[in-house]
Amino acid sequence: MEEEKVILVNEKDEQIGLMPKLEAHEKAILHRAFSVFIFNDKNELMLQQRALDKYHSPGLWTNTCCSHQRDGETNIEAGKRRLQEEMGFVVDLIESISFIYKAPFDNGLTEHELDYILLGKYNGAPEINPEEVASWKWMSLEDVKADMSQNPDVYTAWFKVIFDKFYKHLNIES
Repeated sequence: MEEEKVILVNEKDEQIGLMPKLEAHEKAILHRAFSVFIFNDKNELMLQQRALDKYHSPGLWTNTCCSHQRDGETNIEAGKRRLQEEMGFVVDLIESISFIYKAPFDNGLTEHELDYILLGKYNGAPEINPEEVASWKWMSLEDVKADMSQNPDVYTAWFKVIFDKFYKHLNIES
């Protein structure tokens, strides 16, 4: 099976090529990504704990799901595909904002992504894919923010960036 490729972009989100995912993370090359945030009717965020055998950030808590768009795939199509693959359900998603971040990891890999935040509503329990997700839970944004300040090491780098810089954009009602 061919390794999944990511879409390389410039800072204006213009596609400049494709590269195997691992190579892009080894070379810290800017590529397109997305982060899905699913809220219930109580405005609680569905968090996932990444599977313990992920090649980076294993066992850390993060937003509902995230990944990379495939060549020719819209942000919404990619978000729905990955939500189904990781969490076992699909809902309508809307685009919120996008931003560029760079986060090195202890294993020598670096995330350098133009990340699109996608928002959706769901009230059920997910059917998690154990190859991707170890656990899940609902938390209010206020509780996530408080826990993140007390226990930053249990959250992924990109989730901390999103919360630090874009907290106000996470309200699905706006």
